[in-house]
Amino acid sequence: MCGIAGELRFDSTAVDKDKMNKMLSRLERRGPDSAGIYVRENVGLVHRRLAVIDLSSGSAQPLFNADSTLAIIFNGTIYNYPELRREMQALGVHFQSQGDTEVILKAFELWGEACLVRLIGMFAFAIYDLRKKRLFLARDRLGIKPLYYSVDQKRFNFASNTQALLSTGDIDTTIDAEALQHQFTLHAVVPAPRTILNGLRKVEPGSFIWVDQNGVAAAQSYWELSATRGEQRSEQEWIEQTRAALQLAVDRRNDVADVPVGVLLSGGLDSSLLVGLLAQNHNSVKTYSVGFEDQPEERGNEFEYSDAIVEAFATDHQRHYIANGQVLERLPEAIAHMPEPMVAQDAVAFYLLAEQVSKDIKVVQSGQGADELFAGYFWYPQMNKASGEPLRRFADHYFDRDFAEYSETVHAHYVDRDYTSALVRKALETQHADSFMDAVLRFDVSTLIVDDPVKRVDSMTMAWGLEARVPFLDHELVELAMQMPIELKLREGGKYPLKAISRGLLPDSVIDRPKGYFPMPALKYVRGEFLSMVSDALNSTACRQRGLFNRQYVERLLAAPDQYHTRLQGSKLWHMALLELWLQEHVDCI
Repeated sequence: MCGIAGELRFDSTAVDKDKMNKMLSRLERRGPDSAGIYVRENVGLVHRRLAVIDLSSGSAQPLFNADSTLAIIFNGTIYNYPELRREMQALGVHFQSQGDTEVILKAFELWGEACLVRLIGMFAFAIYDLRKKRLFLARDRLGIKPLYYSVDQKRFNFASNTQALLSTGDIDTTIDAEALQHQFTLHAVVPAPRTILNGLRKVEPGSFIWVDQNGVAAAQSYWELSATRGEQRSEQEWIEQTRAALQLAVDRRNDVADVPVGVLLSGGLDSSLLVGLLAQNHNSVKTYSVGFEDQPEERGNEFEYSDAIVEAFATDHQRHYIANGQVLERLPEAIAHMPEPMVAQDAVAFYLLAEQVSKDIKVVQSGQGADELFAGYFWYPQMNKASGEPLRRFADHYFDRDFAEYSETVHAHYVDRDYTSALVRKALETQHADSFMDAVLRFDVSTLIVDDPVKRVDSMTMAWGLEARVPFLDHELVELAMQMPIELKLREGGKYPLKAISRGLLPDSVIDRPKGYFPMPALKYVRGEFLSMVSDALNSTACRQRGLFNRQYVERLLAAPDQYHTRLQGSKLWHMALLELWLQEHVDCI
């Protein structure tokens, strides 16, 4: 797990090494172990390394092939690299290192673009061809690893985070009107290739792009997720095959590392199941939990459930308790490490937990993706029972704001047509899904979670040089789960297959508990110091001069901060304040 960045110039100007070093410095937290830089004429490649596989200097990057005609920089982990290595060795390929980076490079030499379908893992990488003077960039199927870029007439820049790109000073930082509507309608999800800023884009999950002296070619997809029924299976077969696929995914993410691997244990079904499955094949499991102060309406921790798992499997456990004052005090730090504005209340929770966990370990497994794969959220049954046309069934239970309210939220300059409804309508009309609910889950897994929980966990953990692996998003497990009948997933309130797998493995109290969400009461209820911070941001000179929001709407929400929540129970006031705070941190300070 690492941080990558680079530049390819289209003009006759040489790459500025000082600029490359500036980008490199903004990636340091992602790769604290070592750094590499390559600058030659019109190309620059930089890399920050978090050494997890092949800890020797043999896997330092940029890594070149035998005749120095190809160079790679890579962020991620390839879980099947030992098998690919053996396959290529049988074909006469020789290796100089023991890591997965060289396996990607050799696979690209051997199979070209087609190597991508052979890779099992999470990845974002760039390969530069010194002979043809062109750049190849690719991102994993589920978008677990980030890959941003900017392009103008003079240059193409790319990086693992937006902070590195913004540090160059070459970015158009005006607001993308379409992305802005997604930001306020889909709880801060802006699907690739857009971001909130016009000058920043991101490579789409499951795709690759070529860049040469003529510019950026259109992105090409190498993977398409299908939510259609394949072969018929009995209920028991579904359960058994899901368990086998999940067990394989968990074991891969534990065993493919030259350092210990732990688990972020929330006490919910998903992370508890990861611990239970790991314990089947491994003698000792390291687990980590975090809790916060209670509020009158809500508890701030789920230790009673995580403790039950710790006792059941005798894990090597650390429990971290964080006071509300620390949450608010450290919030600006978390925002500084957000590559895009993220409104979820648990972003700072992951940031603070990762800080503590990184003192003990470099790699953890985390349960993101299970709710989307197996219909675990409360809005899925609501959508399933609703009638009417697909867009309305989805929007009525998911959108933070319908278009009419969005038009009140922001300045009229940013209101055009209803971009979000068009995006969702197209996604739900896909031919790659058998039913409305199949299309919903496919859209969630392939698009929405990429820029909500997955991006959040990656950026907040990597801010401390901690690699988070997400076995529920193993693409083979995802492909299997997407074929499963929706009725099976929705049984018993959702996630029935995971509950069935857990029976006899986990305590019933964990399986049968109500669905929980990462408890962060201090950031859910806008009052006290939190309200003061929100009010200061939205009433600041910077916010007023920016002119992004409709002031009447802002004042209405500030007058009754506890009364304006989204359909998914988010604070509309916090959504606005977070965007403003992010812009002040990342754009105004350039």
